[in-house]
Amino acid sequence: MLHRKTARILIGAGALALSVTAAPAAHAAPTTLYYDDSLAAEFKSAVAAGAAAWNSSVQNVRLVKAPAGRRAEIQIIADDGWPRATLGPIRPGGRVTVWFGRQAVAEGYNTTRIAAHELGHSLGLPDRKPGPCSSLMSGSTGGVSCTNALPNTSERAAVERNYAGTAVTTGTGRILVDAP
Repeated sequence: MLHRKTARILIGAGALALSVTAAPAAHAAPTTLYYDDSLAAEFKSAVAAGAAAWNSSVQNVRLVKAPAGRRAEIQIIADDGWPRATLGPIRPGGRVTVWFGRQAVAEGYNTTRIAAHELGHSLGLPDRKPGPCSSLMSGSTGGVSCTNALPNTSERAAVERNYAGTAVTTGTGRILVDAP
């Protein structure tokens, strides 16, 4: 009789432990930010690749090309100056601008790295200059030969923090110019 009671208690405890460990962790849905590349001219594919670099690197935010008729939080504009962007982090319903400057492209900088770097500003990351090529936010100080378009560990962590939870803080509104 003692063995039956012991077995029942162990089975009950095992079931409790199983239900605790089997419960799925609750994750908030990622923040979706739409970008409009209709004024990005010849840089549309670089912008898509830059957005994909962020989407493959972080969980809390998603960059999605805005469908026709949808207001975008991130406006991409090609121009003849240096790349620059409004510093975020931008939230749904807000608005920032990325200027994809042809001057950096003419000097040989990688277009996907430029796009990912400028989108990083929209997500709230400042420049980290001087810096190595392994730092996306080092921008032009990574050198003309640098093609790295992926954020490093600390850059990913900062964006994850910026988009964790339901904070509604928007960016500073400062424009960061990425000239060397």
